[in-house]
Amino acid sequence: MGFLDWLVVGAYFVVMVGIGLWAKARIHDSRDFFTAGGRMPWWLSGISHHMSGYSSAVFVGYAAIAYTEGFVLYVWWALGITFAMVVGSFLFVPRWPRLRQRLGIISPLEYLRIRYGVPTQQLLAWSGTALKVFDVGAKWTATALLLNVFAGVPLAVGILLTGGVTLVYSTIGGLWADALTDMGQFLIQLVAGVVMFFAVLAALDGLPTVWTLWDRLPEGNAEPFNGQYTVLFVMVYLLINTLSYNGGTWNLAQRFIASPTGSTARRAALFSAALYLVWPLVMFFPMWAAPVLLPGLEDPEQSYALLTQQLLPAGLVGLVLAGLFSHTMAMTGSVANAISSVVTRDILPAVWKRGRALDTRAELLIGRISVFSFIALSMVIALTADSFGGVLGLIILWFGGLVGPIAIPMLLGMLPAFKRCGPVAAISSWAVGLLVFALTRYVFDDAIDALAPDQATAVSVGGPVVCSIIVFVVIGLVAPWRNAESDELVDAISRDEPVAEGEPAR
Repeated sequence: MGFLDWLVVGAYFVVMVGIGLWAKARIHDSRDFFTAGGRMPWWLSGISHHMSGYSSAVFVGYAAIAYTEGFVLYVWWALGITFAMVVGSFLFVPRWPRLRQRLGIISPLEYLRIRYGVPTQQLLAWSGTALKVFDVGAKWTATALLLNVFAGVPLAVGILLTGGVTLVYSTIGGLWADALTDMGQFLIQLVAGVVMFFAVLAALDGLPTVWTLWDRLPEGNAEPFNGQYTVLFVMVYLLINTLSYNGGTWNLAQRFIASPTGSTARRAALFSAALYLVWPLVMFFPMWAAPVLLPGLEDPEQSYALLTQQLLPAGLVGLVLAGLFSHTMAMTGSVANAISSVVTRDILPAVWKRGRALDTRAELLIGRISVFSFIALSMVIALTADSFGGVLGLIILWFGGLVGPIAIPMLLGMLPAFKRCGPVAAISSWAVGLLVFALTRYVFDDAIDALAPDQATAVSVGGPVVCSIIVFVVIGLVAPWRNAESDELVDAISRDEPVAEGEPAR
């Protein structure tokens, strides 16, 4: 990287901090900090949801998949998320802002106190919060590795740089800052992605490359399904993505909670779905072309970074690197805000008696402290981890196993069809999902590895989610749970009504 590249990266960081300072003026209380006061426009919510849905790891891990397996990456990831969001825009998404309207929630888990009771709420809150710290720590390291490849910057400096900037704007600006920086980051990565797209076209056959490339790729790379990425694999991840992107991942739920109404949230979800449908075709094209431009690459994970250095002049390399930063900073900033809302409104009132009677100003202060502490702690984990293949890697894998079991009680609990599934069903489905994950990963791993690759993935990744759903539904049928307050809430959020904002739930 030359001087111009560093100038672009430096300007990017300055703009991000500036947006955070500007957003601070719009923050008056905890509702503004965590839910943008329920006033976030659908287009901004949709862009923010899209940007918060993936990190710069896409340009490392997914670049390797694009290099070795080809077009299937778009089918199982981008197209799968598009379908999941279209389905969720009618089933789950509109219910999030309705919960805010009726209960005044600022946390995705807050309504679980009424739906299942405090013990279930606390179980999901503590387990999800603790594991997310390690997940975010891993993302700081992945981003620092990219900076190391591009410019030889030491990992510790890369972690402190990217994490420090995110810490500043997320702490002072809350969800408004996250969403507005998401928009700025989207524009930057849009320009960077288009630049890379045309650079690849120029390096090959020009515009005809769009349709002539596929005949020049390795066998199978132009097919919709290839290698272990079969129809079964895609179906498993379709289920997981439906749970995750519609609110099972807490920071994505925050984008919908901040929408004024259910219909506005649906529009935001459909906009995000459209972005997942179209944008990855441009973003992944250089990755698909990499086997032609960089044949015989030993480490496919470096393909995107190497293409950038090979094809772009000074200044544009920095722009692409800023675009890579934007994804991780968008995701981690939004995660910090969501975790902070859970700490402020779900965990703290349960462990500190005075935490149940805080006004919105006090909640704002605690929220900022929580965001700062979460990001700082995740940076410490990233700085002190020698590698992610040991204990830390183990915990990250456990987080992956918990995504489905945590999301199932949250999302299905909002639907009238599952009103009879109570706290026993929720806790049991969580426990069974975790148990199945542990068994498939650490007890029966040899037997699973002996299966075909797509079958092994279906069992190890889809097994916990499927078992959690089965347990949740069966217990609701065998031992139906009835609670008038819970039933009233589920019925109320099934439709849009012009209601006044409620008081924060306690």
